[in-house]
Amino acid sequence: MNTASTGGGNGAPRWLNDDEQRVWRAYLHATRLFDDHLDRQLQRDAGMPHIYYGLLVQLAQAPRRRMRMTQLAIDAKITRSRLSHAVSRLEKHGWVRREDCPSDKRGQNAILTEEGYEVLRRTAPGHVEAVRQAMFDRLSTEQVAQLGEIMQIVAEGLQPQDSGADLPWTR
Repeated sequence: MNTASTGGGNGAPRWLNDDEQRVWRAYLHATRLFDDHLDRQLQRDAGMPHIYYGLLVQLAQAPRRRMRMTQLAIDAKITRSRLSHAVSRLEKHGWVRREDCPSDKRGQNAILTEEGYEVLRRTAPGHVEAVRQAMFDRLSTEQVAQLGEIMQIVAEGLQPQDSGADLPWTR
């Protein structure tokens, strides 16, 4: 629906105006195309979806290339179940292994293996080129700065403040 904003506290929907609707649809279209672009590049170059690549990157950047599974889920913004499935697939490739957490008998750590690190090292140049071509090569320096500021504002507004919020990584 595309009527003017009604605003106010009367409970009426605040519909998007024409400009907002145009921007919203452009955002959805671009992000879906961008996600697909990155998934196709990573499937072609490394046989993995973008989410798996992101997990490998997080582990590569972690101290001793290891993270608690719970923290990995939080950082990836995915459910613990989805993370467990992804890590199982990465384990089958020999890129990640799990071990029990010595400080918490219920917890587990995910560890990036040398083979996983090597896959990441080989895949990263093609991935960064795909990101550069799809996004940064199309924007001016000023647009990159504006996009960064806009995304920071949006992220800050969405960052949960309530520890009891129904978040994916708590499920």
